Amino acid sequence: MNSVSPTAVQYGSPEASRRTLGHKNPSSRNDQTKMGSEGASRDGEADEVDKIKSKLLTAWNNVKYGWTVKMKTHFSSTMPLYLLGELYNFRFDDDIERFQKDFVSRIWMTYRKDFPALEGTLLTTDCGWGCMIRSGQMLLAQGLLVHLLSRDWFWPNALYTHLVDMEPIRSSSPSNTLNYPVPSSTKYPQERSRSVWHTLPHQRIVQYPHQEQIHRDILRWLSDHPASPFGLHHMVSLGGSMGKKAGDWYGPSIVAHIMRKALDRASQVPELSVYVSQDCTVYRGDVEQLLGEDPPSDGSVVGRAVIVLVPVRLGGEAFNPVYKHCVKEFLRMQSCLGIIGGKPKHSLYFIGYQDNNLLYLDPHYCQPYIDTSKDEFPLESFHCNSPRKMPITRMDPSCTFAFYARNKTDFGLLCDHLMKVLSSPSGEEKYPVFSISDGKAQEYSGAEGSQNTNIQTQHKTSRRLMRPNSDEFEFL
Repeated sequence: MNSVSPTAVQYGSPEASRRTLGHKNPSSRNDQTKMGSEGASRDGEADEVDKIKSKLLTAWNNVKYGWTVKMKTHFSSTMPLYLLGELYNFRFDDDIERFQKDFVSRIWMTYRKDFPALEGTLLTTDCGWGCMIRSGQMLLAQGLLVHLLSRDWFWPNALYTHLVDMEPIRSSSPSNTLNYPVPSSTKYPQERSRSVWHTLPHQRIVQYPHQEQIHRDILRWLSDHPASPFGLHHMVSLGGSMGKKAGDWYGPSIVAHIMRKALDRASQVPELSVYVSQDCTVYRGDVEQLLGEDPPSDGSVVGRAVIVLVPVRLGGEAFNPVYKHCVKEFLRMQSCLGIIGGKPKHSLYFIGYQDNNLLYLDPHYCQPYIDTSKDEFPLESFHCNSPRKMPITRMDPSCTFAFYARNKTDFGLLCDHLMKVLSSPSGEEKYPVFSISDGKAQEYSGAEGSQNTNIQTQHKTSRRLMRPNSDEFEFL
């Protein structure tokens, strides 16, 4: 979408002014000659400054109004949209700008290539098989952002980007030929690895130093390096204890347990832990044990925050529409961190909805490896500026819900809210998506530590039940 610089429209350029004056006064050329070379030089500099201003303003207008047009055509302007608990109304341009800041600030993890080889293999890319791990990384990144920076944080450069549409990789098996994404306007094969993002250099904004450092630290923890606690290399290594290896597909339940193990072993955020529910039941006693005591009034830190992961199955072979209401209600909650799941053979990270369409981040783009050990490594490829949606009925029934509680008080409020949603009379389902029970799991099953031991049995059973066309997702 082209636009005209307001400066050029209202005031005109120096060159245009001189042409106008020259038309009115034939002697102006002689006057200009008398000014000498110094005056000509000043005029030349003014021309250059005006051209630069015009280009910058045009670029800014392309970004601002291009996003506005895209939002109004891609999403309904009459229906409210929820993004991880935040409400947006696209009838107002201010809400479109708020949504852009919020959406682009979410951390986007995608396929990568040319990273250090995974241990024991020659694989230097996860293209074609690592999409569920990437979705899990995005969910974990959201939890880290909320925990370390709060839900209100946004990346300052989120407003200053060009919109570049990309075609996703579509591969149905790890052995398929890998097709890397290219911008839709690109015609030349040699440009296939070009970055999908272009941040306007004149609009770079520096956030508070400690926020910028935390933002970069989170990306370092998620980077594709063997030493990264939440990176692909470590995730694959932890998956080995569950019968998974590099090149295999991972289900949302398996990835939930991998995230729990990764955070348990990480020293970077000792005050945060992950709880994975068993048999679609959240046991309050187990979660409260992880949380510890609430912090005292003097502000000193006691206890831990927790990310609650609930693997579920919303139907048999396909998504059961009676669960639509419940899924949308979860995404409206401020404590919700999103849903990892997707559509058959295609993992996605769901972060919002509008009407009966889910909003998601798609990991199916292959980007070059970024060396995050550098002080000023580029951030653009870790943020997505192209919102996408799909009908909720296309959702694969296997998925994992995620919620965050900072302390016992928050967890109590979370349980109260969840129980209202799960027992809502407006829901169509006869059975709740999951349940919340007092006490601890071993008090009901008599099997202490079953959260750590049942997963392998569950995984083996799921493989026997799995259909050929749903092999990317695990039956619970």
